[in-house]
Amino acid sequence: MTLSPGLIDELTRRLGAAQVLSAESDRLAYSYDNSREQALPELVVFPRCHEDVLAIVQLLAHEAIPLVPRGRGTGTTGATVPVNGGIVLSTERMTRILEIDPDDRLMVVEPGVTNQAVQQAAAEHGFFWPPDPTSAAVCTIGGNLAYNSAGPRAVKYGTPRENTLGLRAVTGAGEEIRTGTRTTKGVVGYDLTRLLIGSEGTLAVITEATLKLTPLPETKRTLQAIYADIAAATRAVACIMAQPVVPCALEFIDGTAIDMVRDVASADLPEGAGALLMIEVDGPAAAMAEMVEVVSQAASTSGLLSLKTAGSDAEAQALWATRKALSPALRNVAPKKINEDVVVPVSRIPELLAGLEDLARQHAITIVNFGHAGNGNIHTNLLIDPDDPRQRTSAEACLDAVFSLVLGLGGSLSGEHGIGLVKRDFVAREIDASSLHLMAGIQRLFDPQHILNQGKVLPSTSTPTTS
Repeated sequence: MTLSPGLIDELTRRLGAAQVLSAESDRLAYSYDNSREQALPELVVFPRCHEDVLAIVQLLAHEAIPLVPRGRGTGTTGATVPVNGGIVLSTERMTRILEIDPDDRLMVVEPGVTNQAVQQAAAEHGFFWPPDPTSAAVCTIGGNLAYNSAGPRAVKYGTPRENTLGLRAVTGAGEEIRTGTRTTKGVVGYDLTRLLIGSEGTLAVITEATLKLTPLPETKRTLQAIYADIAAATRAVACIMAQPVVPCALEFIDGTAIDMVRDVASADLPEGAGALLMIEVDGPAAAMAEMVEVVSQAASTSGLLSLKTAGSDAEAQALWATRKALSPALRNVAPKKINEDVVVPVSRIPELLAGLEDLARQHAITIVNFGHAGNGNIHTNLLIDPDDPRQRTSAEACLDAVFSLVLGLGGSLSGEHGIGLVKRDFVAREIDASSLHLMAGIQRLFDPQHILNQGKVLPSTSTPTTS
């Protein structure tokens, strides 16, 4: 697609020359995300406020020009790759924190504010926003909302859907909408807030978000439990989640991952370790000792090799060192690995991990598993070189079998990474045809010209056609 000079001139006039990138070298940085997908946009624009977004979308909707909303591009599914060209709308310059109201426990922000900036601003008033993706230092609130990205704390505090009160947005038709309320209760009309969150920019461009804040806990304790095998660790997960003290983090890594970390870090890990749990408990200082004891008892299932509780921040950091060493280790071994974030009911985690071990043997692929065990969200990493045709073919067959395994266990294809481009063709396995038809109808109402993030989320057979 080639944009008309008149359109480019109009965008430049409305936004200013500094907010429009047309040189190929500049556009290249916006042609990819944290996946292996890439496609060059015709233009990149940087709105600075809600009114800029409204003007951009109205102009592009009138001419049916494809538009891809984008934060910082940390997603892993190709959701911000402009596969049909058109224009990338980057919200990275919409970085204002518009309001902090401690009395009502809320914060209003623009979508380009980073997760870390939100946490720092909230902490000054004694609060935090629970979603905490690993990329918090660079990922934006707009991206967190687009994917419903949560992180470890979701096991206790929920995802962005549970921690966002309302939104301001511009639909694909160029119409401004406000969703939700400033209160924690409200049932007037349909819940459009939760609909937009997780829609990956296919329905509307979010321009403001009213976030629900949570008081910072008085204190926190970190525990590390090491088990002889995966079965013992998953029994412990079930026991921990069945008692009243809900941990604020319950992270899992398997034996293959432990061996990799042992090779690259000086972690104190016993021989024969088959699985590891990182557990964090937060709450009132007066009750912390009792809470830690309750969780420790739940974690002490048959097969426990070691259970350590940090007594200081330094000791907590030392316990977390094993988990933090994993990602660099994986990048060193397989820099182009496939990383999926499947999710199953907690009770089915043992079957999932056993099935993944079988698939690793069948396809001669090393599979490393880690993730958020408390809500069954496991990051499954296939350590392959996609540039090797044989490995790529094996990986495709293995990944297909992984998704079949997950769905057979009552799970879902993604817990927080989203669908984007790379998982789109698998969606029809999880969602029935009638539901997909309804979703396509909803998309058509929000975006009648089908300009927003074309080719993402819904399989091509259910995607609405341009009228």
